[in-house]
Amino acid sequence: MKIFISGGVKNGKSTYAQRLAKAQSADVPLYYVATMKSTDSEDDERIARHRAERDGWDFTTIEQPVDIETVLEQCDHGGSFLLDSLTALLANEMFSPPAWNLNELAADKITEGLSMVLSKLINIVVVSDYIYSDAMLYDPFTEMYRKFLAQVDRMAAAMCDVVLEAAYANIIVHKGKEIYETLA
Repeated sequence: MKIFISGGVKNGKSTYAQRLAKAQSADVPLYYVATMKSTDSEDDERIARHRAERDGWDFTTIEQPVDIETVLEQCDHGGSFLLDSLTALLANEMFSPPAWNLNELAADKITEGLSMVLSKLINIVVVSDYIYSDAMLYDPFTEMYRKFLAQVDRMAAAMCDVVLEAAYANIIVHKGKEIYETLA
């Protein structure tokens, strides 16, 4: 089963996604595809927290901050996967060190690579952050990032069997309710 889960930052998505991936992992390898690339101490703390949260869950971690399609070369396609997160993946693809130049083709690159991943894997949970409801006007780079993330999220949601939203510790099913109920 392919599951897409989105919601606000620090809303329990990753922990819930771990449970969903684990529920699909009976007798198959369990993979955590980590996309966050640390750029500061706050990122280091978040990465450490995520590692601690999945300690003892038997995940094999694949660090994949860019080129998401190459994850297919590193795993058993019959396993259960958790990809966390599209938000970090997009930031990594859009702004590459050391010059941090903008890649205006990042969303297209990710949708192409993620489409390959989703078409080849049987069980995967994909996590993203819902950052679209702010009424604020942002600088052009941030608006471009939001637009690109929406493009990537729409493609992922279209290819997944189940689409969930985490909102204030509640899970809202937007697509695939009957399928989702077999896991819940």
